[in-house]
Amino acid sequence: MRERRHTILLADDHALFRNGLKLLLNSHPDYCVVGEAGTGTEMLARLEELEQLPDVVLLDISMPEMNGIEAAGAALSRYPDLRIITLSMYGEEDYYFKMVSQGVKGFLLKNSEITEVYAALEAVLEGGSYFSQELLFNLVSNLRSSSGSGEPQAAETAETSDETLLSAREKEILLLICKGLTNYEIADRLFISKRTVDKHRANILEKTNCKNTANLVVYAIKNGWVEI
Repeated sequence: MRERRHTILLADDHALFRNGLKLLLNSHPDYCVVGEAGTGTEMLARLEELEQLPDVVLLDISMPEMNGIEAAGAALSRYPDLRIITLSMYGEEDYYFKMVSQGVKGFLLKNSEITEVYAALEAVLEGGSYFSQELLFNLVSNLRSSSGSGEPQAAETAETSDETLLSAREKEILLLICKGLTNYEIADRLFISKRTVDKHRANILEKTNCKNTANLVVYAIKNGWVEI
């Protein structure tokens, strides 16, 4: 007997986009859309109505009434373990830091191929994160162009770029985290135990003053430790 399909909540104010994505997700044997919302307020209401929390929320940044940033913050304050992947358009990079600080698990461009959506869902469901390479490239470009301009920096991350902050092994693990690998996958790749990876990850979070994986990704690219 096969395992149950993973449940998805879609939150986007464009009905045509939402319906098209729902059709594609429902056609996949591993996924099932269990709720839809056109605003952040509706998304919070759907979470209340569902008997069980969805496995993943696909959340648009720009929505009326309550945008994705506000909705993510409200949802995660009530449901800390909720997995959220942000849907973004080009030109919305200024919102990334705010979404990262809220605790989202990944970012996808709304014009991504459906195969990339599946890849993002798989990564997040396995406990990792997923960041569109195009979005990360735009983010890095913005970080470089706004350096010293007073623009907001990565939320809740350390200010230092000291090369000695992390050990060589910690930087190696950080790179694999940024690639979306889970702790189990990192352990297999480096031929070490998952417990050792867990310890390194905890140390990295503490040393960098990062809250979560998304913070770590921004921290790493900001300090030039990850090349896009």
